[in-house]
Amino acid sequence: MHFDDSVEQLSHCMHFGFYALFLKKTTGCRINYGKTSYDFDDETVVSFAPGQTVGVHRTGDGPAPEAVGLLFHPDFLYRTPLAQKIRQYSFFSYASNEALHLSAEERIILQDYMDKIARELRHPIDRFSKSLIVSNIEVMLNYCMRFYERQFITREELNDTTMSRFDSLLDDYLDSGRAAEEGLPTVRYFADKVCLSPNYFGDLVKSETGKSAQEYIHLKMALAAKNALHDPLLSAKQIADRLGFQYPQHFTRFFKKQTGLTPREYRLSLS
Repeated sequence: MHFDDSVEQLSHCMHFGFYALFLKKTTGCRINYGKTSYDFDDETVVSFAPGQTVGVHRTGDGPAPEAVGLLFHPDFLYRTPLAQKIRQYSFFSYASNEALHLSAEERIILQDYMDKIARELRHPIDRFSKSLIVSNIEVMLNYCMRFYERQFITREELNDTTMSRFDSLLDDYLDSGRAAEEGLPTVRYFADKVCLSPNYFGDLVKSETGKSAQEYIHLKMALAAKNALHDPLLSAKQIADRLGFQYPQHFTRFFKKQTGLTPREYRLSLS
């Protein structure tokens, strides 16, 4: 693929609703990741997760920068082992704004798995298609983790940012059952946790993600709800309780506003 850019339009922002890995082949652009610049050059991999906002800026007036991209929606992973493991791949996190610099051999390995996935996508769909695609994605991500760990041995590891702390605290709040005990997650709660005023914290989140802090919390809650709805043993009331809703009907209204479907309609769409 090519970044959708031109000499006349030297920069634009992208808001990601999916996971993305870009294997960049050429120089020619600079990426802003929140308030920082992504460490980004040719022969590198950059990674983004759902909910993240990225600015791409052309440098110079030469040919458009070229990259091969692997993009997949989080819904594609539901009911697969990778859905539970995806958070382990820290290069998707806000804690990392450093590109993965590849050796020639490493680049060949990642390109090979991208080619395998592309061939499978061209193959007529059968009952093996999804599992083969997801398996290749997982192996490719495992190689990226290996290469990142190699890189961090020789390069200084980045310090956690306020945004990465917020991301981690929010995931823990939703996953640990704390919401069921303490109620819906609030902006004030997380602002206190990172020792900022709610207004300043809200401005920071907005500048980093393009969304208000409340919108970002709702995005994560909707993703957690969708994941839970794939478990047939959990009722909508149980999921509502787990996320901190006092009444199931409030959860239903929230979910429909976020996804366009009621929890029941979403479950029916999975069958």
